[in-house]
Amino acid sequence: MAKKGLGHELWRKTLDNALNPNPPTLGTLLGSSASALENLIGRGGFSEVYKGSLQNGRLIAVKKLTTGSTDEKTAGFLSELGIIAHVDHPNTAKLVGCCVDGEMHIVFELSTLGSLGSVLHGSGSNKPKLDWSKRYKVALGIADGLLYLHENCERRIIHRDIKAENILLTENFEPQICDFGLAKWLPEQLTHHNVSTFEGTFGYFAPEYFMHGIVDEKTDVYSFGVLLLVIITGRKPVVEMQSIVTWAKPLLDANNVKDVVDPSLGDDYDQGQIECVGLTASMCVEQSPILRPRMNQVVTLLRGNDSALNAKANTVQRTYSQELLDVQEYNSTKYLSDLNRHKQIALSFDTSY
Repeated sequence: MAKKGLGHELWRKTLDNALNPNPPTLGTLLGSSASALENLIGRGGFSEVYKGSLQNGRLIAVKKLTTGSTDEKTAGFLSELGIIAHVDHPNTAKLVGCCVDGEMHIVFELSTLGSLGSVLHGSGSNKPKLDWSKRYKVALGIADGLLYLHENCERRIIHRDIKAENILLTENFEPQICDFGLAKWLPEQLTHHNVSTFEGTFGYFAPEYFMHGIVDEKTDVYSFGVLLLVIITGRKPVVEMQSIVTWAKPLLDANNVKDVVDPSLGDDYDQGQIECVGLTASMCVEQSPILRPRMNQVVTLLRGNDSALNAKANTVQRTYSQELLDVQEYNSTKYLSDLNRHKQIALSFDTSY
């Protein structure tokens, strides 16, 4: 079944016919042997996520909208379905279907390892070890997924809530971007969205979003930069009211990458890779959006491939947020300096990924 043409219909079929032809209830999805509360695996500001399984044993995650009036939840439900139905990439969550039984539920494949946030920051001896090679693989996959959403998807999509908790990990540590509840479809004729309600996760907000309510590709790039810092350091985005950006960026800009590396990694990491990821993160969290790379540049930079860097230096594509904040803040010398640093790193870079 193709994931197109949903419009505003509440479609109830699944992509693999694993669900009953009759609209299932949440209890049916989760199984009669456990209560919904026992299967709760995640809670956000607007929804709860439950673990369940289909009749064929396939593990699923069921997202239940919990906040707002019926009309608001319906609008959110339709908006998220309308976006996720157009998304098909190895690094985005896999939609299974939806059900409506007085409440609205969106059903996804359940990634066996849970979220990146739970692996990095969760407790328990059974959580998987995230060594550097896995972290690097995760960073590359998220970048590929975001590039797809921004430039290669059927619709141009701004996610708006990129964070460790919204990255699922498969058993092979392949990352999948999930939770499109705040995502915005940005038609080609529009340069940006303006929003009046600030939704998302504190610590990941881009300055132009927080100050002006501007949503475009560069707001996602900033959040991705924060996420790269989380991956490198193992820290949460805010610790004791200190932003990871204000702590890590000065160290990265001074080439003191070792000072921000997660102590649990020891010295077991590829120096070229971690320097490249650190420098990319620093560029992504620049206060001025004009200084941030676009995702097509980020994908190039993360892989240490300097073949396109000269072209990138000469062609800095602009978004609306850049037009707003650019003139006094734009510093081409700094941008070129960062690109030259990438070229130097690339000379000894492991390009096997």
